[in-house]
This record gives sequence, C-alpha cells and structure tokens, in this order.
Amino acid sequence: MYLFDTDTLSNLLKKSPSQKLLMRLEKVVRRDQFTTTITIGEMVYGAYKSDRPEYFIEKLDNLLLPNLTILPFDELAARKYGVLRANLEKAGTPISEPDLRIASICLVHNLTLITGNTRHFLKVPQLKMENWI
Repeated sequence: MYLFDTDTLSNLLKKSPSQKLLMRLEKVVRRDQFTTTITIGEMVYGAYKSDRPEYFIEKLDNLLLPNLTILPFDELAARKYGVLRANLEKAGTPISEPDLRIASICLVHNLTLITGNTRHFLKVPQLKMENWI
C-alpha cells in the first residue's frame, strides 16, 4: 500500500507526466492508493499560486482525488509526529513540518511513501520510500 507525496501527485498534472510513474500506477489497485490532508493542502496552495487555479483545482477534484483515500493528521499521527520531531531535533537533523506530518501519517498506517524527494525524508527512521518519478 502506497502513500503519494505532493511532488508525485503534482507530476501527474504535468503536460508530460513521468512515464515510469504512470506505468507503476497502472499496477496499483485503487484500494492501495493513499495521500494525506497535508498533501491536499499543499496542492490547493500550489493551484492558487498559479495563473490557472480553477484548472488545477478541477484536475485535483476530478482526476486525482477520486482515485485516492485521503488520510488525516489524526491523534495517532500527531503522537508519532511529536516523538519523531523531538528525536530529529535532538539529533540535529530536523525536517520540514509538512514532510514530518506526511511521514508520521505514513508510519502509523504502515505505508510506503512514494516521493521524488527522498532526500527530504531520509532522516526519518523506519520510513519506507520509493521514487517512481
């Protein structure tokens, strides 16, 4: 089961999305595809920063979201986040808050994170990652 990061979903909205990504997605059944409320927020933010927000919101609502289960940043993820953030800060290796929230959700649901930004997440112990882009 897979949790798709913002950069992976954004890639699907490009004029020429990654063929590797498209081929991998074809092999994953709908029930194994997840994203987070954090990623949705990042994508809406990106849409409204663009010169075509309506276009990107329409693609998000009609192309991407119907194919994904959206996981919230709930109490279990918040507790995991707190532990991870403290440990990473103590080690002198903090990561951005949105990425840490996404990683926390991924860990509590035992999902593999699909991201093109693996270096952002390398510091998170036990996080399974793959780059399909």
